[in-house]
Amino acid sequence: MTYATSFSEGEAAICVAANMIEEDKTYWVVGGGAPRLATILARKLKTPNVTVITEDGCIGPKPALPTPPLGAMMSSQSCYKSIAWTSMNTVATHAALGLMDYGMLATLQIDPYGNINSTFLGGDYHHPGRRFGGAGGANEIASLCWRTIIMTTQEKRKFVKKVDFISSPGFLDGLPGARERAGLPTGTGPYCVITPQALFGYDEETRYMKLLAIAPWVTVEDVLETMDFEPIVPAKVEKLNPPTEEELTILRVEIDPHGQTIGEGQWIQL
Repeated sequence: MTYATSFSEGEAAICVAANMIEEDKTYWVVGGGAPRLATILARKLKTPNVTVITEDGCIGPKPALPTPPLGAMMSSQSCYKSIAWTSMNTVATHAALGLMDYGMLATLQIDPYGNINSTFLGGDYHHPGRRFGGAGGANEIASLCWRTIIMTTQEKRKFVKKVDFISSPGFLDGLPGARERAGLPTGTGPYCVITPQALFGYDEETRYMKLLAIAPWVTVEDVLETMDFEPIVPAKVEKLNPPTEEELTILRVEIDPHGQTIGEGQWIQL
Protein backbone atom coordinates (compact mmCIF):
# COMPACT_ATOMS: atom_id res chain seq x y z
CA MET A 1 0.00 0.00 0.00
CA THR A 2 1.41 3.36 -1.06
CA TYR A 3 -0.13 6.54 0.25
CA ALA A 4 -0.48 9.34 -2.28
CA THR A 5 1.12 12.74 -1.81
CA SER A 6 -0.94 14.73 -4.33
CA PHE A 7 -4.75 14.68 -4.53
CA SER A 8 -7.87 16.82 -4.26
CA GLU A 9 -9.96 17.40 -1.14
CA GLY A 10 -12.84 15.65 -2.88
CA GLU A 11 -10.73 12.54 -3.43
CA ALA A 12 -9.60 12.55 0.20
CA ALA A 13 -13.16 12.59 1.56
CA ILE A 14 -14.38 9.91 -0.85
CA CYS A 15 -11.53 7.59 0.14
CA VAL A 16 -12.19 8.05 3.87
CA ALA A 17 -15.86 7.24 3.33
CA ALA A 18 -15.07 4.22 1.12
CA ASN A 19 -12.86 2.73 3.82
CA MET A 20 -15.67 3.03 6.39
CA ILE A 21 -18.11 0.99 4.32
CA GLU A 22 -18.72 -2.48 5.75
CA GLU A 23 -19.13 -5.75 3.92
CA ASP A 24 -22.53 -7.49 3.95
CA LYS A 25 -24.36 -4.31 5.01
CA THR A 26 -27.05 -2.33 3.21
CA TYR A 27 -26.49 1.32 2.30
CA TRP A 28 -29.25 3.64 1.09
CA VAL A 29 -27.35 6.35 -0.75
CA VAL A 30 -28.22 9.82 -2.01
CA GLY A 31 -28.58 10.00 -5.79
CA GLY A 32 -25.11 11.17 -6.80
CA GLY A 33 -21.93 12.96 -5.79
CA ALA A 34 -19.32 11.91 -3.25
CA PRO A 35 -21.42 9.40 -1.24
CA ARG A 36 -22.30 7.48 -4.40
CA LEU A 37 -18.69 7.40 -5.60
CA ALA A 38 -17.53 6.18 -2.19
CA THR A 39 -19.78 3.13 -2.44
CA ILE A 40 -18.57 2.36 -5.98
CA LEU A 41 -14.92 2.62 -4.87
CA ALA A 42 -15.54 0.43 -1.83
CA ARG A 43 -17.19 -2.31 -3.92
CA LYS A 44 -14.28 -2.38 -6.35
CA LEU A 45 -11.58 -2.47 -3.66
CA LYS A 46 -12.74 -4.08 -0.43
CA THR A 47 -16.46 -4.81 -0.01
CA PRO A 48 -17.76 -6.60 -3.12
CA ASN A 49 -20.77 -7.94 -1.24
CA VAL A 50 -22.07 -4.66 0.14
CA THR A 51 -25.63 -3.90 -0.98
CA VAL A 52 -26.15 -0.37 -2.29
CA ILE A 53 -29.61 1.08 -2.84
CA THR A 54 -29.98 4.37 -4.69
CA GLU A 55 -32.11 7.22 -3.40
CA ASP A 56 -34.70 6.67 -6.12
CA GLY A 57 -35.10 2.95 -5.45
CA CYS A 58 -32.65 0.85 -7.48
CA ILE A 59 -31.50 -2.13 -5.44
CA GLY A 60 -28.00 -3.53 -5.87
CA PRO A 61 -26.95 -1.73 -9.07
CA LYS A 62 -23.59 -2.28 -10.72
CA PRO A 63 -23.29 1.11 -12.42
CA ALA A 64 -21.75 1.31 -15.84
CA LEU A 65 -18.52 3.27 -15.55
CA PRO A 66 -17.42 5.99 -15.84
CA THR A 67 -20.20 7.59 -13.81
CA PRO A 68 -22.42 10.17 -15.51
CA PRO A 69 -22.59 13.75 -14.11
CA LEU A 70 -23.52 13.74 -10.40
CA GLY A 71 -24.33 10.04 -10.64
CA ALA A 72 -27.38 10.79 -12.84
CA MET A 73 -30.03 9.35 -10.53
CA MET A 74 -32.79 7.46 -12.34
CA SER A 75 -30.58 6.81 -15.35
CA SER A 76 -30.03 3.43 -16.97
CA GLN A 77 -26.27 3.88 -16.60
CA SER A 78 -26.26 4.46 -12.85
CA CYS A 79 -28.86 1.73 -12.27
CA TYR A 80 -27.25 -0.83 -14.59
CA LYS A 81 -27.71 -4.48 -13.56
CA SER A 82 -29.90 -3.62 -10.57
CA ILE A 83 -31.51 -6.54 -8.79
CA ALA A 84 -34.69 -4.49 -8.91
CA TRP A 85 -35.62 -1.00 -10.10
CA THR A 86 -38.38 0.01 -7.70
CA SER A 87 -39.31 3.45 -6.32
CA MET A 88 -38.30 5.83 -3.56
CA ASN A 89 -41.48 4.95 -1.66
CA THR A 90 -40.77 1.22 -1.92
CA VAL A 91 -37.25 1.43 -0.48
CA ALA A 92 -38.46 3.90 2.18
CA THR A 93 -40.86 1.16 3.27
CA HIS A 94 -37.92 -1.24 3.43
CA ALA A 95 -36.08 1.27 5.63
CA ALA A 96 -39.12 1.63 7.89
CA LEU A 97 -38.99 -2.14 8.38
CA GLY A 98 -35.41 -1.81 9.64
CA LEU A 99 -33.66 -3.19 6.56
CA MET A 100 -31.27 -0.28 5.91
CA ASP A 101 -28.08 -0.43 7.98
CA TYR A 102 -26.68 2.88 6.79
CA GLY A 103 -27.81 5.96 4.93
CA MET A 104 -25.34 8.24 3.12
CA LEU A 105 -26.11 11.91 2.46
CA ALA A 106 -24.58 15.24 1.46
CA THR A 107 -25.79 18.59 2.79
CA LEU A 108 -25.71 22.39 2.59
CA GLN A 109 -25.73 22.91 6.36
CA ILE A 110 -25.39 20.79 9.46
CA ASP A 111 -25.82 21.73 13.13
CA PRO A 112 -24.24 20.28 16.30
CA TYR A 113 -26.96 17.63 16.60
CA GLY A 114 -26.73 16.39 13.03
CA ASN A 115 -29.82 18.12 11.64
CA ILE A 116 -29.20 18.93 7.99
CA ASN A 117 -30.53 21.52 5.56
CA SER A 118 -30.70 21.08 1.80
CA THR A 119 -33.73 23.30 1.14
CA PHE A 120 -32.86 27.00 1.37
CA LEU A 121 -30.37 29.50 2.78
CA GLY A 122 -31.36 32.87 4.25
CA GLY A 123 -34.82 34.29 4.79
CA ASP A 124 -37.63 31.90 5.60
CA TYR A 125 -39.38 29.03 3.85
CA HIS A 126 -41.79 31.29 1.96
CA HIS A 127 -39.21 34.01 1.25
CA PRO A 128 -35.85 32.24 0.98
CA GLY A 129 -32.62 34.01 0.20
CA ARG A 130 -31.70 31.12 -2.06
CA ARG A 131 -33.68 27.95 -2.64
CA PHE A 132 -32.11 24.59 -3.47
CA GLY A 133 -33.44 21.20 -4.55
CA GLY A 134 -34.66 20.16 -1.12
CA ALA A 135 -34.58 16.83 0.64
CA GLY A 136 -35.74 14.47 -2.09
CA GLY A 137 -35.35 11.11 -0.37
CA ALA A 138 -32.89 12.45 2.21
CA ASN A 139 -35.58 12.94 4.85
CA GLU A 140 -36.52 9.27 4.69
CA ILE A 141 -32.86 8.23 4.68
CA ALA A 142 -32.06 10.32 7.77
CA SER A 143 -35.30 9.34 9.48
CA LEU A 144 -35.35 5.59 8.92
CA CYS A 145 -31.83 4.18 8.42
CA TRP A 146 -30.17 2.83 11.53
CA ARG A 147 -27.10 5.01 11.03
CA THR A 148 -26.61 8.03 8.81
CA ILE A 149 -23.28 9.07 7.30
CA ILE A 150 -23.07 12.67 6.11
CA MET A 151 -20.48 14.06 3.71
CA THR A 152 -19.84 17.77 3.26
CA THR A 153 -17.04 20.33 2.93
CA GLN A 154 -15.23 21.83 5.90
CA GLU A 155 -16.56 25.40 5.92
CA LYS A 156 -18.02 27.73 8.56
CA ARG A 157 -21.11 28.27 6.41
CA LYS A 158 -21.69 24.49 6.46
CA PHE A 159 -21.18 23.82 10.19
CA VAL A 160 -23.68 26.21 11.80
CA LYS A 161 -25.16 26.59 15.28
CA LYS A 162 -28.66 26.38 13.84
CA VAL A 163 -29.64 25.31 10.34
CA ASP A 164 -31.90 27.65 8.37
CA PHE A 165 -34.33 24.77 7.85
CA ILE A 166 -34.40 21.12 8.91
CA SER A 167 -34.74 19.17 5.67
CA SER A 168 -33.68 15.89 7.30
CA PRO A 169 -33.60 15.18 11.04
CA GLY A 170 -30.57 14.48 13.15
CA PHE A 171 -30.95 14.32 16.92
CA LEU A 172 -33.26 17.37 16.71
CA ASP A 173 -32.72 19.38 19.94
CA GLY A 174 -30.39 16.73 21.37
CA LEU A 175 -32.60 15.94 24.35
CA PRO A 176 -33.07 12.29 25.31
CA GLY A 177 -35.82 10.67 23.26
CA ALA A 178 -36.18 13.63 20.88
CA ARG A 179 -36.30 11.47 17.75
CA GLU A 180 -38.72 9.03 19.32
CA ARG A 181 -41.07 11.86 20.37
CA ALA A 182 -41.05 13.02 16.75
CA GLY A 183 -42.23 9.56 15.69
CA LEU A 184 -38.88 8.27 14.40
CA PRO A 185 -37.67 4.70 15.04
CA THR A 186 -35.80 4.07 18.28
CA GLY A 187 -32.04 3.63 17.86
CA THR A 188 -31.73 5.47 14.56
CA GLY A 189 -29.87 8.70 13.85
CA PRO A 190 -26.63 10.36 12.74
CA TYR A 191 -23.50 8.24 12.87
CA CYS A 192 -20.69 10.41 11.51
CA VAL A 193 -19.80 13.41 9.37
CA ILE A 194 -16.97 13.14 6.84
CA THR A 195 -15.17 16.16 5.38
CA PRO A 196 -11.86 16.44 3.51
CA GLN A 197 -10.22 17.60 6.76
CA ALA A 198 -11.95 15.71 9.54
CA LEU A 199 -14.17 12.92 10.81
CA PHE A 200 -16.86 13.68 13.39
CA GLY A 201 -19.07 11.44 15.47
CA TYR A 202 -21.63 12.10 18.20
CA ASP A 203 -21.39 11.89 21.97
CA GLU A 204 -23.55 9.01 23.19
CA GLU A 205 -25.03 10.97 26.10
CA THR A 206 -25.44 14.52 24.80
CA ARG A 207 -25.83 13.67 21.06
CA TYR A 208 -23.52 16.62 20.40
CA MET A 209 -21.04 16.49 17.54
CA LYS A 210 -17.58 15.20 18.50
CA LEU A 211 -14.30 15.51 16.63
CA LEU A 212 -12.83 12.04 16.13
CA ALA A 213 -9.98 12.43 13.64
CA ILE A 214 -8.27 14.97 11.39
CA ALA A 215 -6.37 14.80 8.13
CA PRO A 216 -2.55 14.85 8.33
CA TRP A 217 -2.34 18.25 6.58
CA VAL A 218 -4.43 20.16 9.16
CA THR A 219 -4.45 20.78 12.91
CA VAL A 220 -7.36 20.67 15.33
CA GLU A 221 -7.25 24.47 15.41
CA ASP A 222 -7.53 24.60 11.61
CA VAL A 223 -10.68 22.50 11.75
CA LEU A 224 -12.27 24.51 14.57
CA GLU A 225 -11.69 27.75 12.68
CA THR A 226 -13.91 26.45 9.87
CA MET A 227 -16.90 25.84 12.14
CA ASP A 228 -19.53 28.21 13.55
CA PHE A 229 -19.72 26.11 16.72
CA GLU A 230 -17.16 24.15 18.68
CA PRO A 231 -17.62 20.37 18.75
CA ILE A 232 -16.55 18.20 21.63
CA VAL A 233 -12.78 17.75 21.33
CA PRO A 234 -11.44 14.69 23.17
CA ALA A 235 -7.98 14.52 24.69
CA LYS A 236 -6.82 12.33 21.82
CA VAL A 237 -7.81 13.07 18.22
CA GLU A 238 -6.86 10.40 15.71
CA LYS A 239 -5.23 10.93 12.30
CA LEU A 240 -6.93 9.99 9.04
CA ASN A 241 -5.00 8.23 6.30
CA PRO A 242 -4.55 10.01 2.98
CA PRO A 243 -5.77 8.26 -0.19
CA THR A 244 -3.68 5.42 -1.59
CA GLU A 245 -2.31 5.40 -5.13
CA GLU A 246 -4.55 2.42 -5.93
CA GLU A 247 -7.67 4.27 -4.74
CA LEU A 248 -6.81 7.36 -6.78
CA THR A 249 -6.10 5.31 -9.91
CA ILE A 250 -9.53 3.69 -9.74
CA LEU A 251 -11.26 7.01 -9.06
CA ARG A 252 -9.43 8.87 -11.84
CA VAL A 253 -9.31 6.20 -14.52
CA GLU A 254 -12.43 4.08 -14.03
CA ILE A 255 -15.02 5.97 -11.96
CA ASP A 256 -14.73 9.71 -12.63
CA PRO A 257 -12.12 10.38 -15.34
CA HIS A 258 -13.54 13.84 -16.07
CA GLY A 259 -13.11 14.92 -12.45
CA GLN A 260 -16.72 16.06 -12.12
CA THR A 261 -16.90 14.98 -8.47
CA ILE A 262 -13.40 13.97 -7.42
CA GLY A 263 -11.96 17.33 -8.53
CA GLU A 264 -13.92 19.29 -5.94
CA GLY A 265 -12.04 21.41 -3.40
CA GLN A 266 -8.44 22.49 -3.11
CA TRP A 267 -5.41 20.48 -4.19
CA ILE A 268 -3.38 18.88 -1.39
CA GLN A 269 0.39 18.36 -1.59
CA LEU A 270 1.99 16.38 1.24
